[in-house]
Amino acid sequence: MIPQSFIQDLLNRVDIVDVVGNYVQLKKGGANLMGLCPFHGEKTPSFTVSPTKQFYHCFGCGKNGTAIGFLMEYSGLGFVEAVQTLAQGVGMTVPDDDDKMPPMQRAAQQAKTLALTDVLSQATQHYRNQLRASQTAIDYLKRRGLTGEVAAKFGLGYAPDGWDSLRTVFPDYEADALVESGLVITRDEDPQNSKRYDRFRDRIVFPIRNTKGQTIGFGGRVLGQGEPKYLNSPETPLFHKGSELYGLFEARQAIREAGYVLVTEGYMDVVALAQLGFPQAVATLGTACTPTHVQKLLRQTDEVIFSFDGDTAGRRAARRALESSLPYAADNKAIKFLFLPSEHDPDSYVREFGAEAFEQLVKESMPLSQFLINLVSEGNDLNTAEGRARAQFDAKPLLKMMPPSALRLQIVRSLAQFTQTTTAELENLLELAKPATRTEGRPNARTPAPRSRRPQPVGLERQILRLLLAQPVLTQELTPDAIEAITNYAPDYADMLMQLIEPAQALGAQANFAALAEQLRATDSDFDPLIEEIATNKEFDLELARAELRSAVRKIRLEIITQELNQLALQGQVSDRFRELTRLQRALQDE
Repeated sequence: MIPQSFIQDLLNRVDIVDVVGNYVQLKKGGANLMGLCPFHGEKTPSFTVSPTKQFYHCFGCGKNGTAIGFLMEYSGLGFVEAVQTLAQGVGMTVPDDDDKMPPMQRAAQQAKTLALTDVLSQATQHYRNQLRASQTAIDYLKRRGLTGEVAAKFGLGYAPDGWDSLRTVFPDYEADALVESGLVITRDEDPQNSKRYDRFRDRIVFPIRNTKGQTIGFGGRVLGQGEPKYLNSPETPLFHKGSELYGLFEARQAIREAGYVLVTEGYMDVVALAQLGFPQAVATLGTACTPTHVQKLLRQTDEVIFSFDGDTAGRRAARRALESSLPYAADNKAIKFLFLPSEHDPDSYVREFGAEAFEQLVKESMPLSQFLINLVSEGNDLNTAEGRARAQFDAKPLLKMMPPSALRLQIVRSLAQFTQTTTAELENLLELAKPATRTEGRPNARTPAPRSRRPQPVGLERQILRLLLAQPVLTQELTPDAIEAITNYAPDYADMLMQLIEPAQALGAQANFAALAEQLRATDSDFDPLIEEIATNKEFDLELARAELRSAVRKIRLEIITQELNQLALQGQVSDRFRELTRLQRALQDE
């Protein structure tokens, strides 16, 4: 759990203009900066960044948030990953209550990460330089139909056919970082050789980048008939193939524009499809699709389409992708499966039949629901009781992976129809009648705030909440009497008021709108309309806000006093309490 004090300090140190400016071309537009929204296609800028509020807002698609929220939305990062990325940029170390690593050890780990990143960056440039100098490698890429523009976009390179060509880049060829980064093989990994040598030799090299665009590993494709045809970096402190997707960094904008991501089986598919007009493709890295892959993809888009060969191996891979996807299958997400003829990969299919034919295949992709039903029905004779029972047996572990949802209910209904049972009977049989809410599987994601049914505040209570949210430092000036008066005036919103005041006061004198909004969004969706209103309106001057707040509190006190005076007057009482209230009323009216 990252302390809120750290989040506030981080947001105070980073400048959202710099963060957004790394991805969006911004121009001055009054008090704010404006640019084309990176989250939806537009020709006229409607995306604004406020330097004073440290907040972004798009008037076109409605997305808004802090620097943390921008990175999560743009790069598909989880909350913790976004915080870590921003913290690294300003030299801060993210605290972790569960992290027992001593500070010296953590510093050493961070130094090692930086060293490996630097080594891989130098190797990337070396391989690119070698590609420019190798006519054989250039001719190979041309035969595959790739242009220099696409090769440059993906940073393609060439590893020469030599045992230690990296020695020209790294004079200290014995450095541990070369082994730890996976660039060099040692005797420990290959006992038959007594010397170190380059892992990638005489291969087209594909840099594998993380969501920040940093090289974390490589894939290599042999030029001739050697084996293995494809070779990936080994697992390293930076590269975990079960977590990374080739081409995701390059494809992010194209995925948003297309509205879906196409998942293929190899990095050559990704590069070739980009060349052929499908830049929204990514690939797993020599491993089956994992839940982490699916989670990353669904952060980028609401529609994921897996492309597989139609042979037996492709069907097995598709089943593994299905199993990884089921925990994340939701009513607002679409996961589909595309099966190519066994003699084709995406590249060859597009070249033989054209982009329009491939686009039509994409549109006709099989929905997850249909693929699941097909899987459990396959090989079972549904005309017999035994076949229907086996289909239900096969479906049970798959359906239990899914979260409770309308989608799961629809699948259960379809299966019930196929197996001649009722939905209720099947739910009971599969133990789905009382499903447990899934709470695992998203360690890096922030739990969304619960959807509230409370109506939005109006009148003076809304005005006060809006002022305190826009200028959180004003909560430090609220006296206990003022807070009591506000909560008595609007008891239905007393909880909401305290949900704002308590964290704002805890943030201290440096409290600002961005830090408070980030915290409130994680705990209560009631504040979303107010946050959006503040983000889209003109800047709140602190002194004017202070005066407006005092005026609103004074009106509330006057209304409360007036109501009590009226009650006493109706009772015919002119008591000491009546006289005291009258005195307070005149004093407030004279302010």
